Amino acid sequence: MQKLFNCVVYLHDPILLACAVLILLVGSIVTMRLFSRARHTKNDIQRLWLILAGMIGGGTIWSTHFVAMLAYKSDLILGYDLTLTITSLIIVVCSTMLGFAIASLKTNSLLIELGGAVLGFGVSMMHYTGMAAMKIQGGVQWDAATVVASVLLGAFIGIACVSITARKFTKYYNLWGALVFVVAVALMHFTSMSGLTLVPANMSIEVEKLISNTALGSGIIVLMGCLYLTTFITSMIDMKNESATSEHYKYLALHDPLTGIPNRHGCEKYLKDFILAPLPENRGVAIVGIDLDRFKSINDVHGHAAGDHLLKTISSHVSQILQPGEMIGRFGGDEFVALKSNIGGKDDASEFAERILKAIRQPVMWNDADISTRASLGFSMFPWDSENPIQLLEQADLAMYYAKSNGKDCVVGYNKAMDSENRERTTLATALASAIENEELSVHYQLQNDAQTRKITGVEALLRWHNPARGNITPDVFIPIAEETGFINELGTWVLREACTQASQWRMPIKVAVNVAAKQLADPFFADTVKTVLEETGLEPSRLELEVTESGIIGDASQALKVIRKLKEIGVQIAMDDYGTGYSTLATLHNFPFDKIKIDREFIKDIDQNEHSAAILKSTMILGNSLKIPVLAEGVETEAHLAALSTEGCQLVQGFLFGKPMPNNMFEELLTQQISAGLWDDYIEAEADTNVVPLKAMA
Repeated sequence: MQKLFNCVVYLHDPILLACAVLILLVGSIVTMRLFSRARHTKNDIQRLWLILAGMIGGGTIWSTHFVAMLAYKSDLILGYDLTLTITSLIIVVCSTMLGFAIASLKTNSLLIELGGAVLGFGVSMMHYTGMAAMKIQGGVQWDAATVVASVLLGAFIGIACVSITARKFTKYYNLWGALVFVVAVALMHFTSMSGLTLVPANMSIEVEKLISNTALGSGIIVLMGCLYLTTFITSMIDMKNESATSEHYKYLALHDPLTGIPNRHGCEKYLKDFILAPLPENRGVAIVGIDLDRFKSINDVHGHAAGDHLLKTISSHVSQILQPGEMIGRFGGDEFVALKSNIGGKDDASEFAERILKAIRQPVMWNDADISTRASLGFSMFPWDSENPIQLLEQADLAMYYAKSNGKDCVVGYNKAMDSENRERTTLATALASAIENEELSVHYQLQNDAQTRKITGVEALLRWHNPARGNITPDVFIPIAEETGFINELGTWVLREACTQASQWRMPIKVAVNVAAKQLADPFFADTVKTVLEETGLEPSRLELEVTESGIIGDASQALKVIRKLKEIGVQIAMDDYGTGYSTLATLHNFPFDKIKIDREFIKDIDQNEHSAAILKSTMILGNSLKIPVLAEGVETEAHLAALSTEGCQLVQGFLFGKPMPNNMFEELLTQQISAGLWDDYIEAEADTNVVPLKAMA
């Protein structure tokens, strides 16, 4: 230890020694950072970082050694052999690269310590090769024990510095790793030098072939300058690339790739920024929820490319009308959110939403086809409606739902009454989902009669729901809920199976009509479901009549036509319900194979008093006769209604005049009464003439 102290204090120039320490300290910090960076990357990028770490680390060790040798006070040193000097540099650079590479092979294994040992032995090899390059006027004697100690000490501390950095033992692992690296190189060097003895002697050495101290010092300065400059430039490039990559990923994380406008996360960020930004007193932020109408049908009819074009075009149209403090983002699918800062109240929010709606209404063309659409918009306002960003978005979405329920293509502002209604709808939706399992549902039948004889010609199956907690819940309440939640398909299948099961047991072959929802008609497997139900229940296909509305067809006309044709192949009858309420009725009648037309009750309620209603009935009867399609009038409630319909030649009627919708047992009793009254004698006699006993007719 005394020899080591004397070597450092008395045998080295303090200024040059300080330079060596500075080079070692800076180089160590840079080296360990590069090594740490290499361990966090893979493949080719990792190899490049390892090469750079090896060059900086090896150059640092080599430069430290030779600057320390320049600081070594001895008149016997004549210079340094060029070949061995360069060889020592190559050895330390390669061994440093190799050590770091081995330590980077596995995230957590003994290879880390092996790599550190390789680094430590490389330092020793460089040191003694560099010492061999030193030419003196005399000889060199080494203390064997000191040499062995220096090699082992270098290897041990090399293991320590690599392990600390790789295993991250502390929060400041890079700094501690660098400090241990400094200690490893310094202790190894000075321990070795303390075991060195120079023996003067007269020797013939060609001094001109050696590297002088001045030349060596200049070379070290140039080498380290180039290495540090390379590292600095590389780090700057890496930082720029990392920053650009980070910005790119940040952009992707906050923007919709299709339209280029902010996505859900981007909208939420904008909303938080708008809310947190200082606003004048009595000023706030408008949050507008937007849902496009008929988007699915456009996708289905024209393809997803057309749908994407529509989304991009609408985003562009709306973006063009935005003013400072306004933005629009896409939440997903055909849902958008728009924000406006610094509003004064409901009028400003409504004006903003109406402006957006006007932009959405602009024409959009795709392959010469008009794919323009409309939208339903709902808005909420900060801070009047809420100060919570998530709640504001939910309120805007709720208002948007009300806009869709009110006929679409309109703007609705949020109000607190919507919350209680929404909670009630949610509660009903939950209860409805278990209504089948809990046996809360039943089917009632409304009579369809012959206008002259009043004989039953068929019935319409109507779903009824009795909830133990809420009593009877009307269809106009729970059917829309079933459609929104997607439960309508399961509900419709249950009604179909129940109606067919009961109809198959009736004493007379009366037709049963079942309503079909738009989502059922959009199901490509719906015809298969109907066929399965008919086979399971044993009902003749000709006795089943499925009622479809024009609105249920127009959403996806091509798909609806495919399903209806399959149903016709099975033998099922198809009726057009709510005739006269659509906007393309004639085209629908022309394109679809209907077996019956049902005139909506709105045209019947005042038919005996309103000339327009009578004219519509007359034109419908003429149309039905021309197309050879029977016409049935709904909503017949009085004898005056029946007389007016009979005058116009309408033979089929349905309404409260003949009774309200009734459960199956009441209907069977009524049917028995008609049989007893002789209304079915013609049918019974015809069946008897063919020696066929009608089902239960003779019971």
